[in-house]
Amino acid sequence: MTSLSTHLEPLPAPPAYGAGTVGEVLTSAAACLGLGGFGNALGLPPSRRVCVVMVDGLGLSQLKKRGGHAPFLRSHLEGARTLGSAFPSTTAASLASLGTGLPPGLHGMVGYDVLDPAQDKVVNMLGNWDDGVDPVTWQPHPTVFERAARDVPVVTVSQPRFADSAMTRAALRGGSFLGAGTLQARVRGAAEQLAGADTMLMYFYLNDLDKAGHRHGCASTDWTDRLEDLDSAMKSLARQMPADTLLLLTADHGMVDVAEGQRFDYSARPALVDGIAHTAGEPRMVHLYFEPGLDAAGPERLRAAWQEAFGRQAWILTRGEAVAAGLFGPTVDASVLPRIGDLLVAAREPIALFDTRRTSASALEVIGQHGSMTRAEREVPLLTLRRPEPVRKAPARRGAKPTPERPNHG
Repeated sequence: MTSLSTHLEPLPAPPAYGAGTVGEVLTSAAACLGLGGFGNALGLPPSRRVCVVMVDGLGLSQLKKRGGHAPFLRSHLEGARTLGSAFPSTTAASLASLGTGLPPGLHGMVGYDVLDPAQDKVVNMLGNWDDGVDPVTWQPHPTVFERAARDVPVVTVSQPRFADSAMTRAALRGGSFLGAGTLQARVRGAAEQLAGADTMLMYFYLNDLDKAGHRHGCASTDWTDRLEDLDSAMKSLARQMPADTLLLLTADHGMVDVAEGQRFDYSARPALVDGIAHTAGEPRMVHLYFEPGLDAAGPERLRAAWQEAFGRQAWILTRGEAVAAGLFGPTVDASVLPRIGDLLVAAREPIALFDTRRTSASALEVIGQHGSMTRAEREVPLLTLRRPEPVRKAPARRGAKPTPERPNHG
């Protein structure tokens, strides 16, 4: 096989698993609450309550470009930390790392959809799980919520439809769930939950920005409108919550807008799919699985064909190279390894690659895309929107008895 040194551009460094990815946010939050068994890799300050807001699709570069439409968030950019998404830079992989504190090579959510070796079929990891896949078996590791809920109240705030979704059961199970249909209702409910508890770990999920980006692009007016809504909601949440609460905001991935002329149907090119049993992944990070019994020259022939077709626009690498590079983490479990494609195609330029034999025609209309290793896709912010503030005692008047200190619930 061709070595990585032959790539036109070097492969980016792998995500900093264990030190600076979304996978360390909830574990660090649990640690700053004083819970044992968790490491505070991000150095979060001690707090009685922590609320982690996860904004699906808010890349750091997009926030910087459109910061004028989000003055509250922009005011917290200076000094903010840059985190990396998991690999691939897609919701299933990053939310599973967030929820478990583990890299994809251990939690097994290695793409938007991937091969299930037990069924020899491609299964979805996000909103359309296969009936033959048990989420708890597929991702068997305890979640941060399950571990933390033994000692403190744990609350997830999200849309009602996610309460018992397969993705929730796989990677975000544990604690209680607060569902509300509107953004304003979720903000109000979150503030009330925090104010009513002496200590709490809260997870607040928002996906309106991601939906707008996919449909209209992250340079669109629609995306900007959703950013303005987010900014207003976060300002309101920060104002309503108790003083001794840490409010954090991060994201699972960024996004790249792909022009219509740069969306390619690779299944129409026989040389790219001859010898391929299954295709999976996402348009900017394709998994290709070889047919069983492929002749000895087949893998190199397929790689050469992909290199010729897209080698100037994408990184083409084998499963072994991706694992050796640490893209899925320092260790890949034996049960996870066959879920990863034999050949991986990670877009470097703003292109998107489709297999129209297994996707609807509408898939080619999607403008905003993600999944690969460019900075726009993998760099996300960690904003501290409110730090815990110790409640100060009022100066005692001479001769007056001191009054007991009470929590400030805002």
